Amino acid sequence: MQHLRVIAFDADDTLWHNESIFERVHERYRELLSRYHDAATVDRTLFATEMRNLELYGYGVKGFTLSAIETAIALTDGKISAEEIQILIALGRDMLAHPVELLDGVAETLDLLSGTHRLLLITKGDLRDQQRKLDKSGLAAHFAHVEIVAEKDAATYAALFSRHAIDPREFLMVGNSLKSDIIPVLDLGGHGAHVPYHLTWGAEKVDRMPDAPGRFVQIESVREIPSLLGL
Repeated sequence: MQHLRVIAFDADDTLWHNESIFERVHERYRELLSRYHDAATVDRTLFATEMRNLELYGYGVKGFTLSAIETAIALTDGKISAEEIQILIALGRDMLAHPVELLDGVAETLDLLSGTHRLLLITKGDLRDQQRKLDKSGLAAHFAHVEIVAEKDAATYAALFSRHAIDPREFLMVGNSLKSDIIPVLDLGGHGAHVPYHLTWGAEKVDRMPDAPGRFVQIESVREIPSLLGL
């Protein structure tokens, strides 16, 4: 991968912690509804609601909070109280205000790579929340371009390649999601470095590993990126 010129990074769970924040709220959510349903039913119903609402709400805390309230009303047959709904709103607000916690090695790695390669940030989610996290991360200055998109699929990446005059053969995408960060880029002839996070949202799970010899690698930390590039 030493010939690569452009490196793009995912944000959530690649540069900073995100899914662990959602998981803590999920735990509180299960507790809130425990007198109505078991945890498995709560999880299954909430996920189905999120998937049904995804096209309208998109990704992020706000859509999750709306889906959580809708699910709570349905699972309690409307018996959930206004006070309990207020708790859910407060949980969503706390998530939006949560401090940005960088993953190990991120700051040092970006500092090194920004001096040798053109760096991009490509993330999906709520525009205001993603921009807030980037601003608070202290990482913004490392990126030549920042793209906050509604979806991360082959069409989105192809449009980005065209807009920024990027040859996919010289492009590396680094991210924790095979579905969103790696497979679409590989399908377009680019390169992917998968950095798994210890938690994966159900909507991001896939049942196959990519088959792209020489263009795909799975690593344990972003600290390994410089060595992949011969630095």
